[in-house]
Amino acid sequence: MKLSIIRSACGSLRIHPARRGSGVGGLSRRCHPALPTHSRVILRAASAASRGGHNPVPAVHFGNPPRKEDGFEYDTSLSEVVRSTKEAMLALQRRNSTVQPLLAIIQAGEDDRLLEISKKIAGRIGLNITQICLEKGCSEDEIVEEVLKLNEDPGVHGVYLHLPPASLTSRVLNTLKPEKDVDGISDLNMGRLVRGDISKGFVPPVASAVLALLEKHDGPLEGKAVLMVGGEGPFGVALQCLIERSGMVAFKSHCSSKNLQSQVMQADAVVLLGAEIVDFPSTWVKPGAAVIRCTPTLESDEHAAALGLGSLTAAYRTQNVVHSCGRWLQEQQYQPWHLRSLKLQPLTPVPSDIEISRAQTPKSVDQLAEEVGLLPEELEAYGRSKAKVRLSLLDRLHEQPDGKYVLVAGITPTPLGEGKSTVTIGLVQALTAHLKLNSFACLRQPSQGPTFGVKGGAAGGGYAQVIPMEEFNLHLTGDIHAITASNNLVAAAIDARMLHEATQSDKGLYNRLVPSVNGVRQFSPIQISRLRRLGINKTDPASLTPQEVSTFVRLDLDPSKITWQRVVDTNDRFLRKITVGQASTEKGQIRETGFDIAVASEIMAILALADGLEDMKRRLARMVVGTSRCGQPVTAEDLGVSGALAVLMKDAIKPTLMQTLEGTPVFVHAGPFANIAHGNSSVLADKLALKLVGRDGFVVTEAGFGADIGMEKFFNIKCRASGLRPDAVVLVATVRALKMHGGGPNVSAGAPLPREYIDENLSLVAGGCRSNLRKQIQIAHLFGVPVVVALNVFKTDTQAEIDLVCQIAKECGASDAVPCHHWAQGGRGSLDLARAVNEAASRPGNFQFLYDIEMPITEKIRTIAQKVYGADDIELSPEAKDKIDYYNKQGYGSLPICMAKTHLSLSHMPDKKGVPTGFVLPIREVRASVGAGFIYPLVGTMSTMPGLPTRPCFYDIDLDPVTEEITGLF
Repeated sequence: MKLSIIRSACGSLRIHPARRGSGVGGLSRRCHPALPTHSRVILRAASAASRGGHNPVPAVHFGNPPRKEDGFEYDTSLSEVVRSTKEAMLALQRRNSTVQPLLAIIQAGEDDRLLEISKKIAGRIGLNITQICLEKGCSEDEIVEEVLKLNEDPGVHGVYLHLPPASLTSRVLNTLKPEKDVDGISDLNMGRLVRGDISKGFVPPVASAVLALLEKHDGPLEGKAVLMVGGEGPFGVALQCLIERSGMVAFKSHCSSKNLQSQVMQADAVVLLGAEIVDFPSTWVKPGAAVIRCTPTLESDEHAAALGLGSLTAAYRTQNVVHSCGRWLQEQQYQPWHLRSLKLQPLTPVPSDIEISRAQTPKSVDQLAEEVGLLPEELEAYGRSKAKVRLSLLDRLHEQPDGKYVLVAGITPTPLGEGKSTVTIGLVQALTAHLKLNSFACLRQPSQGPTFGVKGGAAGGGYAQVIPMEEFNLHLTGDIHAITASNNLVAAAIDARMLHEATQSDKGLYNRLVPSVNGVRQFSPIQISRLRRLGINKTDPASLTPQEVSTFVRLDLDPSKITWQRVVDTNDRFLRKITVGQASTEKGQIRETGFDIAVASEIMAILALADGLEDMKRRLARMVVGTSRCGQPVTAEDLGVSGALAVLMKDAIKPTLMQTLEGTPVFVHAGPFANIAHGNSSVLADKLALKLVGRDGFVVTEAGFGADIGMEKFFNIKCRASGLRPDAVVLVATVRALKMHGGGPNVSAGAPLPREYIDENLSLVAGGCRSNLRKQIQIAHLFGVPVVVALNVFKTDTQAEIDLVCQIAKECGASDAVPCHHWAQGGRGSLDLARAVNEAASRPGNFQFLYDIEMPITEKIRTIAQKVYGADDIELSPEAKDKIDYYNKQGYGSLPICMAKTHLSLSHMPDKKGVPTGFVLPIREVRASVGAGFIYPLVGTMSTMPGLPTRPCFYDIDLDPVTEEITGLF
């Protein structure tokens, strides 16, 4: 393996680790500088009064006698470049006091002369330098490896490849990020220079140095003739471009040209390029002309001049580094959007969702990310059309004001759903693609359960959906699988720990839990945390007393009080109750347990409420999985598994970026079960989106089920956790749901709609509006948030029914009520809704929580039951009372409440529509999701594992083996 030697100077911020066996001074033989042909500039003088022959020519300025001070040109140029660069550096540090530009030099062998020159210039400016010395015979792979490291280091703002020409291969040059290529030698930067666009590229420092020397001569440059001898490579092209853009005329020649003498005699300046030594009689040189040599080596008789001109080149390089750092700093700031909307051509009749999705070609996700101001390093692509977004964005834009925050909720739905996701997508398409207001939709990730069960996909519908819809509905980026794996790891740890505690002595358990590895026995960090919670302040395993050992190793879980269940992301009713431990190898450790659907896992709720990786780790650690026989809660951290859970969830915590049919951005993240958990997309997705849209933009996030469940939990749980405050609520209603609440017959999934829902019936519509719609508007007003009613129009709705809904909604207190046609028309069909939301969100807010978090648990439950559901009172079962007492003793009394209740009625009775009254809400059990941070009372009979119907959606889903196209997916 080749050796890599790293040298640093000027207090370098980054020291890159050397390969094994290397070190400063590790090479006994110093390497002679092997430089590219453009790496040093040597000025030789010419004068008619000088000696003849091939002697070096003295310095001459255009039309003037020679200066007495040799090297005047580069001395004055150097001072000017250093001064301007230092001023630019100070300006950067005034913007950000922590910024420190860093130049990394990759070279073959040790060359302290180069480092000393660069160190001297950098010291005058305040720049940091890191030098990486590879062996002289280093391979292309070794160079590329070092370049890739520097590419990904945000502290490196410029990379100088001080390598032999043979090492500067196309692969090496194109591996180097153009924004760090401060020598301007990559193909992209060279192309920018030739094209005349260097706003993002760099001028090669040595070319800048040559041009500076030419400009220092007296007299205007325009019209002067410059002869370039040799230099067929990129540097020659770059220099020629700069000379010609300065108003001079550039000619090219070869050292072997027969016309070289006449060409030299006609030139006002001669620039010698390449490794060949080209000398000619001074009589060839036009009086007053300058001869500049760009040489690959430092010849001994020219060493002083070379060092001076090398300093000038180094100064221009540091100038490029400071410019690079400035561009990097600018990129870190909020960037205005440059969003390109995708055009829609709606068809009549409206095709299936999947046909519409396939007919639109989405933008590549990296293009979408760039359009909304995301940096490349903040994106982790999963294929072409979706990507994870890193949470570092929150740090980068922490000073950026948030946009407006809009919640989409709904009235009490039919079993068919009323289209909240579709309204959400239609609204953001209208805001961004048509009104040109920045907006982000934040949606929950759909569970495989409803996708293959009754409801179908959750990507929206018609011409208002997330694309590609099959990717949205199937697996996405694997977050639900990560939750499933994490949840079931906890379940496995519980049963394994119970088995081992039941079959081993204290000593045997202790020896296995704290084993001796290579003669050393020590606690792991998570075990030390458990010792601290037990009040044992010891770190030496040998120092614990027998009693302390017993306390440490025995969780003593009560099998009858384990609350943790396994999960699977499928509607599998036969897993609702199972028996585990029946194999003979489990030694009689048989117990009853069950499965929940994956999105009902507490880990899903934690994912949606966490505000960062550290917060998620804390929440995972304090999840309560059961109770010990002495009545103490047992946590995931007690099991020793919480660190492993964080590892499994480290990618799932990042929201997924996708797009709508019209090319507007969407965050898809989390999908907590709306009946049992809070049923909202993640806090992190909302926070990231609020920064990206800017002060005047909109983030439209969706709550699960009706306003009595999803919206109430959004306000009382999610807003408490996030600190965010909503500006407006969009309440989704449909004529069919209003007819149901107005006294219409029952609606069943998979069954034909009764005639009442197809034919015009104004009395049923009015009854539903004055009951359920009015109540849901009142619920939103309890929190002090303005409400806009969005009537999701179906083709069976009549104009009279639509007008009646909008009229009564306004009478009931809605800020506005508008019909929405996004399903058939896309964003254009929701323009009225977008304008109404913009107006409502611009009004001063008066948000308030429904209850004080310090209220007793029972009173918080009663407040929700009476003020939100309309119950006369609550009835606690004896088990529920005991649990409330237990949670109060454990210090959980100040947690918010997350009611587990049917979504099909304001009451606990699914068949009671409209606004039920005169009922007492039964609380049969109370549980705690301590990690997620809420208490959840179970109202009536609630199942956390849905079942499949007689004819599930999967009957229609299929795959074409030739085209690999999916059919029948909604």
